[in-house]
Amino acid sequence: MHETLSFLKPSDFPAITRNALEIVQVNLGYRCNLSCTHCHVNAGPKRKESMEKETVDRVLEFIRKENVRILDLTGGAPEMNPYFKYLVAEARKLEVTVIDRCNLVILEEPGYEDLAEFLAENRVEITASLPCYLEDNVDRQRGKGTFSSSLAALKKLNDLGYGQAGSGLMLNLVFNPQGASLPPDQQGLELAYKNYLFDHYGIVFNRLFALANLPVQRFGSLLISKGLFNDYMRLLKDSHRPENLNGVMCRNTLSIDWQGYVYDCDFNQMLQLPLGSGGGEKIHLNRLNARSLPGSRIAVADHCYGCTAGQGSSCGGALGVAKAP
Repeated sequence: MHETLSFLKPSDFPAITRNALEIVQVNLGYRCNLSCTHCHVNAGPKRKESMEKETVDRVLEFIRKENVRILDLTGGAPEMNPYFKYLVAEARKLEVTVIDRCNLVILEEPGYEDLAEFLAENRVEITASLPCYLEDNVDRQRGKGTFSSSLAALKKLNDLGYGQAGSGLMLNLVFNPQGASLPPDQQGLELAYKNYLFDHYGIVFNRLFALANLPVQRFGSLLISKGLFNDYMRLLKDSHRPENLNGVMCRNTLSIDWQGYVYDCDFNQMLQLPLGSGGGEKIHLNRLNARSLPGSRIAVADHCYGCTAGQGSSCGGALGVAKAP
C-alpha cells in the first residue's frame, strides 16, 4: 500500500483555484449494501460511519445561509443514513435541487420499498450507478444478482415517470470502466446504453455519465494487488488535457464528510487532504467562511489527473471538451 503515499507528496498537477460555490456534495456515510470493486470510498455493509442529525442540520443551515442551489447526496448508499429523508424533505422546502447518487439495488432491499416513491414525490434527481448494460460485467463488478435488481429498480423508476419525456424527473446513469483504462467516448456510449436497455428491457433514462476510476481506497488497493498502480497513474498523466482544468468539479463544489469536515472534492475527502493547499488542519463546516472560497487554492495531488485525463471526468460525467484517445 506504500504506493498510495505518493498522493501526499508534492505533485506536478497544475495549480487551480475555486470559482463561486454552486454545489454542496454531502457524504452521508460509508455504509452500503454493496461492495463494488471500483468504489473509491471502500464502502460496504460493515461500515459504521453515518452522519448524525446535528450535522445534517448544520448542512441545511449552511445551504440556506449561502443560498446553495444544488445538494448532491452520496455515500456509501446515502439512503441508508437514518436522516436521509429528513434532509431531502427539508432541502426541498428551501427549493434546492437534490441529487441522490443511488446504486439502484438499494431500491429493492427490504425496508426501502417506499424509497422510489419518496424520491419521485420530492422530485429528487437520481444519478444511478450502472457500470455496464451487460449482466455478466455488472455482476462481476458489483456482486452476483445486482444486475437483475438494478433492472427491477429502473423499471420501477420508469413507472413513476423517471426518465420519461416531459416528466421533469431526471434519471441519469453512471458508467465506470471494468479496470485500469479510461472510459470510452461518453456520447457514443450513451447511445449504446439507450439502445440496448430500451430494445432488451424497455428502460429509458436521460443521460449517461462516463466516469474514470480514481486510484483511491478499494480501487487503488486493487490496482496495487495486481501490480497495475504505477501503469494506471502513468496512463492518467499521459492522457492529461489542460483544457479540462476549466471544468473540474472542485471549482464550484464543496465536499462535506459524514462528520461535517469540508474538502475540495470527494476524492480528497477519502485521502484526508484538507480543504485548500498547505496540508493544514481539517476545517469543520461550522468554522467555514464560504465568502473566502472564490479565488482560494484547491488541494491537488497526482490522483487529480483522473479528472483531467482524456475527455475529462467529473460528477457530471465527461467534461465535453475533448474525446478520450
